[in-house]
Amino acid sequence: MSEHYYTSKPSARHDLHRLEETLRGHKLTLVTDAGVFSKKGLDFGSKLLIETMAIPRDARVLDVGCGYGPIGLSAALLADRGHVTMVDINERAVELSRHNAELNRIANVTILQSDRLEEVKENVFDVVLTNPPIRAGKEVVHSIFEQAYEALAAGGQLWVVIQKKQGAPSAVAKLETLFAEVTEVERDKGYWILKAVKQ
Repeated sequence: MSEHYYTSKPSARHDLHRLEETLRGHKLTLVTDAGVFSKKGLDFGSKLLIETMAIPRDARVLDVGCGYGPIGLSAALLADRGHVTMVDINERAVELSRHNAELNRIANVTILQSDRLEEVKENVFDVVLTNPPIRAGKEVVHSIFEQAYEALAAGGQLWVVIQKKQGAPSAVAKLETLFAEVTEVERDKGYWILKAVKQ
C-alpha cells in the first residue's frame, strides 16, 4: 500500500509543484510536494471551505491538518488583526506551510508539527478550521472534533469540510453530541461545509 499524507515523516521522493491560486480575492503562490495532501492542485473541498468560512478580522484561528497551507494562510489574510495557528502531523507539510507563509509575506501565523491538537492544548481559539484527514479513519476525525470543542472559546466556531460519501452524516451526528448548534452552511459536488458553534 502506498504511504498516505497522514504520517509524520513522509518518505516519498520530493516532487515540487508551484500553484497560483486566487482565494477570497487574494493571490497566493503555493509550493507543494509529494507526500502531502492534494499536491497537484488545490482540492475542491479546501477551496469550498475557504470561500465559505467566516473569519472575524481579530480572530484567534486554528487550522488543523493545514497541509501546505491554503486554508490557514487564507484565514490569516482575512484575520489581518488576529493570528492563525496552523498544525499538521506531517513534517513535510509543516515545512511547506512555513515556506508558503514567507513566500506570500504572511506574518500573523504560527506553524507547528502536531498530532491533531496535541501541541496547542493550552491555547484558546475563536475559530477552528479543518479539512480532516479522512484516510486516517473516523476515530481520528472525530477526535479532532472533540479536541476542537475543548480548544474553542465560548461562542467559538468549528468549520469542517467533508464529503457526504466519506462520512458527512456521521460527522454531523458526532458534532451534535458536542456542540449546541450545528449547521450545514453549504453543499456542492458532494461536499458539505459544516459550522458548529460552542455555547
